[in-house]
Amino acid sequence: MITVHHLENSRSQRILWLLEELEIPYELKIYKRDAKTSLAPPALKAIHPLGKSPVITDDGRVIAETGAIVDYIVTKYGMGRLVPHANTDEHLRYVYWSHFAEGSAMPPLVMRLVLGAAGERAPFLLRPVAKLIGKAINDSYLGPTIENIFDLMDNELENGGWFAGTAFSAADVMMSFPVEAAVTRGGLGNRARLKDWLSRIHARPAYQTALQKGGPYAYA
Repeated sequence: MITVHHLENSRSQRILWLLEELEIPYELKIYKRDAKTSLAPPALKAIHPLGKSPVITDDGRVIAETGAIVDYIVTKYGMGRLVPHANTDEHLRYVYWSHFAEGSAMPPLVMRLVLGAAGERAPFLLRPVAKLIGKAINDSYLGPTIENIFDLMDNELENGGWFAGTAFSAADVMMSFPVEAAVTRGGLGNRARLKDWLSRIHARPAYQTALQKGGPYAYA
């Protein structure tokens, strides 16, 4: 049986959701973040050397990285569900957006978060300078990059309503985290298709069940 080593308020919420969508039984071990640093506890390093989540164990294997875990689950247990047929345009879209979530969408969002935190945590006398540097990077690079990324995402949903076409897939599970992260960091602007998509995934029974089992989730 799959064991999910789940860290509260983390990317591993998507793994719980995927397992609930596929109705795959699993064991859940929940880890709490440090109250002061928000970092994962040392206990996760006993599972994987990086000490981060998500990570699963199954049949003696340890699998880390959200995309790798999703691929492992749908390949071994999915029986063709939540993945478009191979050699189709839908499958190409599925592969692209499954990688896009962590490869293109999340890095600038994380960079913006880190720069903002650095400005707030810098020594008092250096704080104004740190904030000015962060603002300059955001205005000249991060802001335009993020806007372009989310315009692309919103436009893609015009072609069927889901990221791989007309049917919900594991690519939508992967894409949930960057969209939720954007909502908590300033919203989605006037991107109506993304807002509608987010409302629909949040309304899915499997999503709600995963939330109940996974505990606190601050949407990135």
